[in-house]
Amino acid sequence: MTHSHDVVVVGAGLAGLVATAELLAAGRRVVLLDAENAASLGGQAFWSFGGLFLVDSPEQRRLGIKDSAELALADWLGSADFADDGSDRWGRAWAEGFVDFAAGDLRPWLHAQGVRWFPLVQWAERGGYTAGGHGNTVPRFHVTWGTGPGILEPFVRTLLDAYRDGRVDVRFRHRVTALTTTDGRVTGVRGDVLADDRVDRAVPSSRKVVRPFALDAAAVVVATGGIGANHDLVRATWPADAGHLPDRMLSGVPDHVDGSGIAAARDAGGAVVHAGRMWHYPEGIANHSPVWSRHGIRILPGPSSLWLDADGHRLPVPLFPGFDSLGALRHITGRGDDHSWFVLDKTILGAEFALSGSEQNPDLTGRSVPQLLQRVLPGAVGPVETFAQESEEFLWADTPAELARRMNALTGSDRIDGDRLERTIVERDRQVTSGLGKDLQVVATAMARRYVVDKVIRVAKPHRLLDPAHGPLLAVRLSVLTRKTLGGLHTDLEGRVLRPDGEVLPGLWAVGEASGFGGGGAHGHRALEGTFLGGCLFTGRTTGRALASALG
Repeated sequence: MTHSHDVVVVGAGLAGLVATAELLAAGRRVVLLDAENAASLGGQAFWSFGGLFLVDSPEQRRLGIKDSAELALADWLGSADFADDGSDRWGRAWAEGFVDFAAGDLRPWLHAQGVRWFPLVQWAERGGYTAGGHGNTVPRFHVTWGTGPGILEPFVRTLLDAYRDGRVDVRFRHRVTALTTTDGRVTGVRGDVLADDRVDRAVPSSRKVVRPFALDAAAVVVATGGIGANHDLVRATWPADAGHLPDRMLSGVPDHVDGSGIAAARDAGGAVVHAGRMWHYPEGIANHSPVWSRHGIRILPGPSSLWLDADGHRLPVPLFPGFDSLGALRHITGRGDDHSWFVLDKTILGAEFALSGSEQNPDLTGRSVPQLLQRVLPGAVGPVETFAQESEEFLWADTPAELARRMNALTGSDRIDGDRLERTIVERDRQVTSGLGKDLQVVATAMARRYVVDKVIRVAKPHRLLDPAHGPLLAVRLSVLTRKTLGGLHTDLEGRVLRPDGEVLPGLWAVGEASGFGGGGAHGHRALEGTFLGGCLFTGRTTGRALASALG
């Protein structure tokens, strides 16, 4: 059969751009489709903090961090908790490949294309369990200089150069609704051309259909992301044994991240595995200046804030801020609540609060050294200060009793008892003033300051919350923030989509979040952070190269 194109890539996010770049480098004829307009080129990655999981990097070594591929893989496997029944065969294989990539080619490959990193490596998902359990043993979260747009830059540049040279066909506002098959092989796509309403990046766009379209190709690559904006689907696939996701949730992804690409591939015969594995965050706050529907931002907390449930009780050990996101989420959903609380003071806000996302970190995104230097000064960085002033979910008070009244007023309930809140704070403060302490959060916070980056810019010096010199007190209401799909289309190590019987579905490939970042679930049940963008890079590169080779 003669095809008009070698490959149709569906989705112009990071994974789709990387796969396209690899195919173009091999001289293949590619058409890249996306349901949104050109303003949204790069997809979710544009909005990201740009964090990458790198292993034994020069940045780590300069800070005295001792890391290795063996240690990173042990951490990954302890977090993933892969099943022993064979269902995680391909996901585990992709995980092992990714760790080797993170310890090997990832950094030099990006560095050669002009990507650079903030030199102070961050420590995400600290775990807090036994040595073989969840969490990063050492800091591995490398923030890209330029954040998400900085990672996208070389691949957008490659695409635009190829487009100017006539080597790639790019079609925006083309929404794929189905894959076409011939004799059991995927041979193209069909869908709708949508009206071009010229909205800004990630703003909800029109779904008015102008006309249908169809394209044929030797292969189709699905790179459409996950299901995070489709809250009904998120709730329907959330595991029953993990509690109940609330009716009120925030979205950490734009509206178009709805799972439609995964559904189209499944309808064409592709297998979807581990759909119930997801990575949502319990530390979401509503964006005071939203771009997309239910737009939420994640707080990236240091370890000092008290984390309280909706009734004002501390979350169980080791569910401290920044230690186990999924564990905290499951605790909250297991209670049937739609919120929890951080309780802290002005000093902790200034030292420890950061916000995820490119737009919330203008110094890093804009590569501004003068702005960046302000992070070492007392007080909160600009975007955090703005939230503290404009968000209704940031509540200030001079006393625990007053704080409890404001917390109850916000939620329209009386679940926070002022006397109990004061006792909780006093008990914590006694542990701090002891100079040692048995409270595991107090101990973990003191230990965090042994790491130079945490001591300088990330973890406040231990002090009493009720010390007026550090006040006033602050409570922040936290909501569930939908984000990543850990399961997805089942793929082999070349990125070929498998059928439910485990055999290859000819002509269909998948990358990025649509494939569970490789194999239908490279993370297993939990992620170590910095692995989502990395997973898009790894699956896009690996699959693009394998597909280019397969086309001959």
